[in-house]
Amino acid sequence: MKGTKFQLKVWKYLKTIPKGQVKTYKQVAIGIKRPESARAVANACGKNPYAPKIPCHRVIRSDGGIGGYSGKGGIKTKLRLLRTEKVDI
Repeated sequence: MKGTKFQLKVWKYLKTIPKGQVKTYKQVAIGIKRPESARAVANACGKNPYAPKIPCHRVIRSDGGIGGYSGKGGIKTKLRLLRTEKVDI
């Protein structure tokens, strides 16, 4: 995988989120021991060239909003992937 050290750390963590579950950008930031980096986590998700293999679609906003999706098809694909995994969106 190619990315910055921070991006690689985020992407590695995303692979630990089980199918059917979601986390917020803030929860991911806390999970990688960078609690003040929620915005940077969102940017790393946005730069993820390995979607959906690296499941950035499982990361949502703290207010419950869907957030963005960098994979092919954008937000429509993110919603479809989450529904396929039985996430209540």
